Amino acid sequence: MEEYLRCSEIIDCYTESIRTRAQALTEGLESAQDKAVALFYFVRDQIKFNSYAEGENLDYNKASVILEKGNGFCYQKAIVLVAMARATGIPARLGFADIRNHLLSEKFREKMFGSNILVYHGWAELYIDGKWVRATPAYDIEMCLENSFIPVDFDGVNDARLHSHTEDGRMHIEYIREHGHYDDLPWAEILNAHGELLAELGVDRDTFMAKWTEEPQG
Repeated sequence: MEEYLRCSEIIDCYTESIRTRAQALTEGLESAQDKAVALFYFVRDQIKFNSYAEGENLDYNKASVILEKGNGFCYQKAIVLVAMARATGIPARLGFADIRNHLLSEKFREKMFGSNILVYHGWAELYIDGKWVRATPAYDIEMCLENSFIPVDFDGVNDARLHSHTEDGRMHIEYIREHGHYDDLPWAEILNAHGELLAELGVDRDTFMAKWTEEPQG
């Protein structure tokens, strides 16, 4: 389990901010399960989901950077959860899959040139009581309530995945392809997958970045 407890440039679990916050959140808790649950709900709700969070440079994805900013997208939040888990002695890793989000906002879908496929959606996997358990802290509770999304809850025993439908029955998340698990952020793979998606859309990276960073009109 050593590889799932180590500190890295991105999963910087031994930095003071990560270590101190993780210890404070788990103070007085004895079991790995209770610690994992406490960390999950902090990351889910106190680090707000932000589809437009900076992530194009590797350094933007460091756990300590995301913690300080207080917001991030799916795998950025997962990185924070993995770092905090490791800081408290819980082996943790990242998992990824391509998903189809049927409820992307019109603004976001326009920036994606009409696509609703998100490559390398990320979550955390924590080793608790002899098994790996998936924990997906992406959507904070406020966002869920505002959009009728079903909140992802985590008990430290059962896998916690994004839900396929909303509270009112609308199709939401469809898992397309799983990529497995990693002890660190697979940056090169993510960039390659994004490039392949852009190629399928007939868009080069410069055009995409220009569209992504332009200010909305009106």
